[in-house]
Amino acid sequence: MRTRVQAVLLLFVVIAVAAFAVPLLLFTASDRTQQLVLARSTDLDRFASLMDQAASTGDTAALTAEARRYTQLYGEPLVVTDTRRDPVVQTGGMRAADPAVARLLDAALSNRTAHPTAALRPWSRGHRMFAEPAGTGTRVSGAVVLRASVATAARDVTRRWAAVLAGTALVAVACTVLARAATGWVVSPLRRLDRAVGRLAAGLPPDRTLPDSRLRPSRETPVGGPPELRQLAIGFNRMARTVTAALEQQRRLVADTSHQMRNPMAALRLRVDALHTHLPASADRMYTGVTTELDRLETLLDDMLALATAEHRAGELAMADDSDAHCDATAVTAARYRLWEPLARRAGARLTLGAGPTPVMAGCTDRELAQITDVLLDNAIKYAGPGAEISLRCAAEERCAVLTVTDDGPGLAPDELALATTRFWRSGRRQQNGTAGTGLGLAIVEQLLAGRGGRLELTAVRPHGLRARVSVPRAVTGAAR
Repeated sequence: MRTRVQAVLLLFVVIAVAAFAVPLLLFTASDRTQQLVLARSTDLDRFASLMDQAASTGDTAALTAEARRYTQLYGEPLVVTDTRRDPVVQTGGMRAADPAVARLLDAALSNRTAHPTAALRPWSRGHRMFAEPAGTGTRVSGAVVLRASVATAARDVTRRWAAVLAGTALVAVACTVLARAATGWVVSPLRRLDRAVGRLAAGLPPDRTLPDSRLRPSRETPVGGPPELRQLAIGFNRMARTVTAALEQQRRLVADTSHQMRNPMAALRLRVDALHTHLPASADRMYTGVTTELDRLETLLDDMLALATAEHRAGELAMADDSDAHCDATAVTAARYRLWEPLARRAGARLTLGAGPTPVMAGCTDRELAQITDVLLDNAIKYAGPGAEISLRCAAEERCAVLTVTDDGPGLAPDELALATTRFWRSGRRQQNGTAGTGLGLAIVEQLLAGRGGRLELTAVRPHGLRARVSVPRAVTGAAR
């Protein structure tokens, strides 16, 4: 936002400075041009007066001497003629017969003046031609043509433009500095608010740098910015503290409950096992049901604790930079295959591995990737059923490390695919031994992937089966950096 605000302000500064500088540049050029025209017009008036006197007295000596001294002093030639266009004096190599001079002489003898009005520029070169009639009123006694150099006037325009542009640059720099300071002052509360929103979305505590109406301003609590934005930040911080406190209490409740129930569950299992030796044979079915429910409850507590841990880790990774985390996905996949292949064989399924010898570096820890793989393989073995073909694949695709678990079991219906990652949702299918899952496995996978910027995709396989595809951004190794 700060960049956009600065861009708008700088655009306004450029327009404002240009609106000031361009007219000033044009004015300075026009002013210097007028000075040149006025100076040469004065010179022409003097020579026209001398020509009028010479026409009256018949003595052209004064006119000739003055014209030659003028050309010697300023280096600008001139031509003076009588009414018959006969040259009275010609200096500096300019002649009355020259076409350009002849046209000006005709205009002057017609009692018209010829003064150039085009404004000079720093790049102007050459000369300007001036013409004026001699005489009084409507009586014309001759004509004067002057060729004036524009070099000096162009240099003056260049100096004036340089001064204007330098001043404009200073003003632009000053406005830029002020714009940056102003946008920083205005946007700083919004930046702190944006960080606080990110932390709140990630489930982390509020940013302590946000002002709080209950705290006195200090160096650790910046309170810059407009009052309206400061008040907004204060209100948001108060709300964020309340929301995050409630979320943290809920998370701790889940984690503490799962942890604190382990000891009672262990004690209960010991007592049930101790009672088993005193039970009659007719109670074996009841004992088996109790131990099965105890196993399910222990698994549920473990999964709830794993989910709470995954959520907290995802929140931390959303705000912290952990780009150094990496692992060899190929090696992790091979290790999990060696662990799960005997289990799949005992369940009556066939597990195959498809991974090349080339390491595929994934942007997560090996523990996280192993946990994700375990959940997917456990689900596939549970629900694909005996005789199922299960494949575990690891490959690199563009910028991601991709792990795929595919089975040819009954799969999931389209409406079930949309619910598969919902917490505590379980498919109607059961293992052959009747044990159901907790419905938290895929939710744990999603949280682990969310912290690393990964994604879980579940798709149906034709004619039947399920494909679970996990993509994790590839890690940037030290050599690549």
